[in-house]
Amino acid sequence: MHSEEMMKKVGNELRKIRTQREFTLDELADRTGVSKLTLGKIERGETNPTLGVMWKITTGLNIPLTKLVSVEPSVAVSKCGEGFSLKGPDEAWKVEFIFQNQIDSTIEMYRAFLSPLATYCPEPHHKGLIEVATVMEGRIEMKIEEELYELKQFDSIKFEGSHVHSYKNLEERPAVLHLLLKYEE
Repeated sequence: MHSEEMMKKVGNELRKIRTQREFTLDELADRTGVSKLTLGKIERGETNPTLGVMWKITTGLNIPLTKLVSVEPSVAVSKCGEGFSLKGPDEAWKVEFIFQNQIDSTIEMYRAFLSPLATYCPEPHHKGLIEVATVMEGRIEMKIEEELYELKQFDSIKFEGSHVHSYKNLEERPAVLHLLLKYEE
């Protein structure tokens, strides 16, 4: 699915959820911290929101990120570089969705790419969300609350995603991670 088609799907799904919950755009803006103007553009499929904006929306609605972007074919192949992706505000961090809502509606998987020597500090996620990160290429320093953890290729870390955390690429080449997010049922 092309990015424009996906953004229209995201917008339609967001509008559907908002109307089912009987929220106005103003109420949704208050819940999420995302402006009414931006939410309207997303609902109309006129903008490609950053990952941070998507996290704010899904956290405010208490839904998995893939709820807004799920596509459900009977057989799915996720090829690197060909799927729907979102970038962080400085474009040093990029995530590609893997099997959007295909495994279980409470699990999300992503490929993440972090530019050389860059740091990415995501918005804290939903309370109760468990995040598992595996370094596929490179070396990463994870900061979770005030603790530092160094991870090399194929090392994994599991933590509560609502904790303040960051990813720092320690090398002068891009780092690649596999992320799994598990929501409470």
